[in-house]
Amino acid sequence: MATEKAEATGQNILDAALDLFREEGFEQTTMRAIATRAAVATGAAYYYFPSKDAIVLAFYERSCAEMQPRIAAAMDAAKGFEARLRELIRVKFDYFTPNRGVLRALLKNGADPKHPLSPFGGETKAIRDIDLAWFAKICEDGGVRIPRDLEPELPGVLWMFQMGVIFFWVIDDSPNQARTARLLELGAKVVTGLIRLSGLPMMRPVRKVALELIAIVKGE
Repeated sequence: MATEKAEATGQNILDAALDLFREEGFEQTTMRAIATRAAVATGAAYYYFPSKDAIVLAFYERSCAEMQPRIAAAMDAAKGFEARLRELIRVKFDYFTPNRGVLRALLKNGADPKHPLSPFGGETKAIRDIDLAWFAKICEDGGVRIPRDLEPELPGVLWMFQMGVIFFWVIDDSPNQARTARLLELGAKVVTGLIRLSGLPMMRPVRKVALELIAIVKGE
């Protein structure tokens, strides 16, 4: 078990790295520079984190853990599918605002599913699964009837919707990311409306095509 001093040192190195990622960019930052900023030996930085990728994964894991009570509180306060979908994503905005520059620096790597830092990759599957469980809960408790054939795929579709909105938020240079706020508000409304419509008998052929598209994206 890590001692309190060891945990503090690891946290110091992580925070120093995030500062440098914001200031210099991910690719330009070196482990030596991180160690210098954290006032530790380079060897000590490598002891705690064998690579910059390991630092970012630790950041992802810490963020995921710290957001769980915030998401739970938002889900309890929000009523209905649309509100819960919107508020879940807003929790991410609120949490990541201090590190929005870090996310921007990681965009290049995040887009490649084979990169270890990609939210679509194997190394981040545990974090992704936690997110998917929240979207599944929205589907279960949101008060919207979901067709049986669509139900298993919908959490993943909502997760992809979230990732698209977060991507837009990261690159949104409007004051206080006002464009993203409006995008989320309208997007959550449209997504909820489409799910409601998907249960109509006349929408069965459209659902079939949509499910085929999902299968193509998933590589099935």
